[in-house]
Amino acid sequence: MLDFYYSTMQGGKSTALLQRRHNLLSIGKQVLVLTSALDDRYGVGKVTSRMGPQCDAELFHRETVFDSTKALDGIDELLIDECQFLTAVQVKQIHKNLRAARGLRVSCYGLRSDFKGDPFEGSAALMALADTLHDISTLCRCGAKATLNQRIDAAGAPVRSGEVVEIGGDVRYRPVCPRCFY
Repeated sequence: MLDFYYSTMQGGKSTALLQRRHNLLSIGKQVLVLTSALDDRYGVGKVTSRMGPQCDAELFHRETVFDSTKALDGIDELLIDECQFLTAVQVKQIHKNLRAARGLRVSCYGLRSDFKGDPFEGSAALMALADTLHDISTLCRCGAKATLNQRIDAAGAPVRSGEVVEIGGDVRYRPVCPRCFY
């Protein structure tokens, strides 16, 4: 099974991953957690919820190859945080080598789109290949459902251009509805 849990910034994705990990460990399952080497907001190799809980994680990079190596022996589920930073090739490797060939359950957590409203490469591939899509609902400041991420400057004004990948938290991004986005 390949699951994709997606939301906006501040949507509770890492909290959901940590809860799933806790539940699996509490019933004796073996879990491997991965996160992107790009995200160092709370320390490298950490999955951290804004609410406080965290766990250690192994890192993946753009060069990471997802094959069915012995390193996954005994693992019941692979949890991947910040999966939007996967490449399309990596998502296909996960789908083919881990999910299809090995039968490993893989749960991916990440953003669907960047601050310009464009899909991340990894997210687009997951939307196409995941067995199940899970929308984690978030609210915009106006009260409507937030579906987009808005990058903001120090004064809180929207930023419309720049590099796609700029790691930041609540002071750089906010979840917004389409009306507030445009």
